[in-house]
Amino acid sequence: MTIHHLARRLWPGFLQTSQKLTTVSWRYQKPPFYRVATQNSLSYNQDRSLTLSARQFKHSDNPGGRHTCHTEDHDEDEDGDLIDEAEVDELFHQQVPKVIGDGEHRIFIVHPDVKWGSRKQYLTTAELMVDEAVGLVNTLENWRVVDKIILSTKTPEKRTIFGKGNFQFLTEKIRQTPGITAVFVNVERLSPSSEKEFEDAWGVKVLDRYSVVLHIFRRNARTREAKLQISLAEIPLLRSRLRNEIANFDQQGGGNRYIGGSGETLLEFQQRQLKERETKIRVALEQLRRKRNLLRSQRKDKDFPVVSVMGYTNCGKTTLIKALTGDRALQPRNQLFATLDVTVHAGQLPSHMTVLYVDTIGFLSQLPHQLIDSFSATLEDVKHSDLIVHVRDISHPETVNQKVNVLNVLKSLQIPDRLMSSMIEVHNKIDLVNDYHPTEPETVAVSALTEQGLDRLKTILEDEVVRSTGKLILNLEVDLSSAQLSWLYREATVQEVTVDADEGSAVVMVIIGTAAYGRYRKMFPARS
Repeated sequence: MTIHHLARRLWPGFLQTSQKLTTVSWRYQKPPFYRVATQNSLSYNQDRSLTLSARQFKHSDNPGGRHTCHTEDHDEDEDGDLIDEAEVDELFHQQVPKVIGDGEHRIFIVHPDVKWGSRKQYLTTAELMVDEAVGLVNTLENWRVVDKIILSTKTPEKRTIFGKGNFQFLTEKIRQTPGITAVFVNVERLSPSSEKEFEDAWGVKVLDRYSVVLHIFRRNARTREAKLQISLAEIPLLRSRLRNEIANFDQQGGGNRYIGGSGETLLEFQQRQLKERETKIRVALEQLRRKRNLLRSQRKDKDFPVVSVMGYTNCGKTTLIKALTGDRALQPRNQLFATLDVTVHAGQLPSHMTVLYVDTIGFLSQLPHQLIDSFSATLEDVKHSDLIVHVRDISHPETVNQKVNVLNVLKSLQIPDRLMSSMIEVHNKIDLVNDYHPTEPETVAVSALTEQGLDRLKTILEDEVVRSTGKLILNLEVDLSSAQLSWLYREATVQEVTVDADEGSAVVMVIIGTAAYGRYRKMFPARS
């Protein structure tokens, strides 16, 4: 392979080469750089799923008789574009890791069953972990599992993972299975040397959980933020594969050649381009983070409590939010990682208090920390919530292991102690379990699909929201000839109104935030 062939393979469209190896000419057209956010320009255009302000709420009645709130999308650009779709798509489609080509794929799954040591899984079984790997493959259109195998290993740190005998047996089995297009080794991340060793031995593309999950993310990405975060998560994969490709090329004596008198070797050039791309992605994500902070402060100014709904992927988070809000626009999908973006949905509790439910990306066991780090901007909203709801699929055979994984991720995100200690654990999908009764204390059993247990959950949510936000429950005397009552209906949650017609006054029971109550006392000092 010549140097210009390798360059074309790694960076298609970024360079032109001459016919002679010694005269490689490079032509790289930089995409437009992005406007950097400043202190004076915080109102950016944002992904439709993230744009939310209080003025966008409207009330609607639904067939169930509940009075719910929901959010409306809008395309207003208050202070100009943050980063437009064309720029994001250019970044998203540059330097895509070659996971596997499009079309139909037949996957052979290999699961290393570690017998002891730090890598042994104690809360699950090899069979259940293989089932999850099958679920990942089946999430992708035109992918199907043709065979799977569990092989024990005492040396998972070795380049071949398995001992000599097991590795030879596995190699023969893969070669004898017709039509395989890729092998999925069910580990968190393969080292570049292991990946190369396997591909040389088996003659097909080799995948790990990191590359498969990234491929699912890439297929499901719809918004700018999702695309940017996935592009950032792919950087470590691109970097390791770049080293692999250059190492192979070094063996042919070409990797240390300088590029057209530039003073850079091919490896140095490619690393610099990758670093520049990473910087642009991080700048764009930082701008989106600032926009998210602005939207968050707008919601805080309006005194809406925020409830983050979290859980393992496909545990029923979106279905639960749909049941709590009555938002018929929500269309839950029975697949892994159907939600990649934070979306906010308004609903009402029994007291008619409006709360905002934040739907977040689902978690998965054995996800590399780089992947979680890449989505930190999205998950940052959780830290600023008033309450967290942890949804568990109680019908799943690995529900205990899934709970541990979710809690570990929350711990790694450094969620404040106040949120961890007040977290409500919801056992979902009880309609799939005969006569289910939770054995764990302070949990709520529901079926988001049939709405069984939903009323109790709403009552518990209301109690916790009032406690966590420090809202006040007050009886206020108002003058019916003034604007007090209409103000309270607009800025607080009115529970009860007792009218004294003779006096032209009323006693109003309200749930009101401390900031709103301060404004009320300032506007109506005589009656407060």
